[in-house]
Amino acid sequence: MSLRSPRAALGLALATGAVAVLTAATPAAAEESAHHDFKGRVTATSGLLLRDRPTRSSRIVGMAPYGSIVHIFCKTGGDHVNGNDLWYLLTDGTWAWASAFYIDNIGPAPRWC
Repeated sequence: MSLRSPRAALGLALATGAVAVLTAATPAAAEESAHHDFKGRVTATSGLLLRDRPTRSSRIVGMAPYGSIVHIFCKTGGDHVNGNDLWYLLTDGTWAWASAFYIDNIGPAPRWC
């Protein structure tokens, strides 16, 4: 392939460089977006109580039905529920906490808060 002008050669070089930069940035961008798309399935047969803090004694602010898919923002430590002290901050309609014991992760585990 021959280039007809220096301008064409410069254009090709710039385009090749842009593709290389975008290709190198793609894994980081994909990883960053993955941090905001954690999901889980509710396993509590009577429904999962959602709370305003990661404690069993905090105020109940809602409920997620058995089998529903929830969106998880992050995880933190809190009260133990059947030996599991992890709690997930859910972003479904309102920000609420739920015990991780009753949520099966779909895909990677959520990041720490």
